[in-house]
Amino acid sequence: MENKLTKQTPLYHQHLALGARIAPFGGYEMPVQYTGINAEHLAVRSTGGLFDVSHMGEFRISGPDALTFLQDVTVNDAAALEEGQAQYSAMCYSDGGIVDDLLLYRRTDHYFMVVNAANIDKDFEWLQSNIKGNVSLENESDQIGLIAVQGPVSRELVEQTLGVNLSNLPYYHSMEGKVYDRQVLISRTGYTGELGFELYTDPDTTRRLWEDCLVAGKPLEVVPAGLGARDTLRLEMKYCLYGNDISADTNPIEAGLGWITKLEKKSFIGSKAIAQVKEAKPVRRLVAIQMEERAIPRAGYTILHDDREIGRVTSGTQSPTLKRGIGLGYAAREHTKFGTTLQVDIRGGTVGATVVKPPFVKNTSLMA
Repeated sequence: MENKLTKQTPLYHQHLALGARIAPFGGYEMPVQYTGINAEHLAVRSTGGLFDVSHMGEFRISGPDALTFLQDVTVNDAAALEEGQAQYSAMCYSDGGIVDDLLLYRRTDHYFMVVNAANIDKDFEWLQSNIKGNVSLENESDQIGLIAVQGPVSRELVEQTLGVNLSNLPYYHSMEGKVYDRQVLISRTGYTGELGFELYTDPDTTRRLWEDCLVAGKPLEVVPAGLGARDTLRLEMKYCLYGNDISADTNPIEAGLGWITKLEKKSFIGSKAIAQVKEAKPVRRLVAIQMEERAIPRAGYTILHDDREIGRVTSGTQSPTLKRGIGLGYAAREHTKFGTTLQVDIRGGTVGATVVKPPFVKNTSLMA
């Protein structure tokens, strides 16, 4: 029976037809896997995968004071964006806690913000409550479908399906395309650590585009991939997941997001609290850990050093690429240097782990 509390993406019936295992995620009925998480994960690393990410939220921000507003509510420097460029950023509360992480695009006459599915309503209300000046804020989430084409052959597949040349499209830039006389925003971004493109368009076009990508992808060995593989892929790259690795209880500095936090720009919401943490040095840091024995560090497990609790795992899995347990977690700063030996409490027993330099998987097709 359909869960009335969850929404469906434009591709819901396509997922059912492909035999996907469906589960609720971020308020939507989403495909977790089709043939299996490991197989889908390895396909993305070697050839390619198609992801339905239509559950993500999209906001349109325009008006004479749009840039001033964005400089106030995001941690990165929105003024540095050129037309067609995208930027990874975040929004923070006044105490430095993270509202959400996001992508911000500069378009011809407006800005386009992409936020996490579970946070759409919360983010929109928070942005609305902080508007100053002449700013128009519109929630376009229900009018936009989103397909992520990821993997070494993704450029070839998108070029073939959309009839475009992507050889000169840099990482974190976007361009306009057209298919069936409908506009498509083609963005060279993703959440897998591989070369990839995200295709934003209206729901009807999303359905047709998905089918065309499946057909064109078959000879290229591109497979539909679910949220399970999306999670293991992002974990191998140490990409944060909101609600696990970052939240209202984490500060960008301790989360390793200092590189997107531009404290040198004019003050923004949370900048004072963030600057204090940076100056004093954070008490804890988000680290990448690799298990030394056959074990998986699950979210919530205790991290120890010399049998003393020093932190907690926030995300963990068995890496399909490395075939060993990997995880992210917060640990006391003095125990976060690369090469440090730690332990993870797994069901009452301690298993050795090492702090490693991320990403866990290197030499991907990301910059191909």
